[in-house]
Amino acid sequence: MNIGNEFLISVIKRLSYYKELGDKTFVQLNDADCHFRPNESSNSIAIIIQHMSGNMLSRWTDFLTSDGEKEWRNRDSEFEITHYTKPQLLDLWEKGWDCCLTSIKNLSENDLLKTIYIRSEPLVVIDAINRQLAHLPYHTGQIIYIAKIITDTKWQNLSIPRGKSEQFNLNMKNNKQ
Repeated sequence: MNIGNEFLISVIKRLSYYKELGDKTFVQLNDADCHFRPNESSNSIAIIIQHMSGNMLSRWTDFLTSDGEKEWRNRDSEFEITHYTKPQLLDLWEKGWDCCLTSIKNLSENDLLKTIYIRSEPLVVIDAINRQLAHLPYHTGQIIYIAKIITDTKWQNLSIPRGKSEQFNLNMKNNKQ
C-alpha cells in the first residue's frame, strides 16, 4: 500500500464531500437567502463563499512554488457585503473548489513532505492540507447552519434525518452483504 497516495485520495474524497454538502445546500436557497445575516456580528452565506473562494484561490494557486497568501489577495474585502447574485456566488464557489481540488489531484506522494509557506510560515504540505481539511468544512458547516435557519421546516436534510439512524445503519449493513 502506498500511504502517501492513499492520503491524497482520502483528502480529495473528504473535501469533495464537503463541497457536495454546500452544493446541496445552495439548491435550497434563493438570491436573497445568500445575503441573510442572523445578526450584525455574523457573516452571510455570500460572505462565507467570498472568503472560502479567496482562501482556496490564494492557498492553491502555484501551491508548491509561491506563498499561500498571495499579494493579489485582499482578505479583508472578502468580508465586505456585496450584492452578488446567487449564480455569481456559485461561480466563486466553483472557482475556489476547482483550484483547490485540481491542485491536490496534481500532487504526488513525493510532494507531501515538501515545505511550502503561508504568510511566510513554513509548513509541510501534509500540514497545509490538514489546515484546509479543518478550515473548509468549518465554513461549510456555517453555510449549512445559516441555510437551516432560513429554510426552517422546508429544509431538506443532507444527512441521516432525526430518528432514522437505526434504519440507516441497517440499510448500510444490508448493502454490504
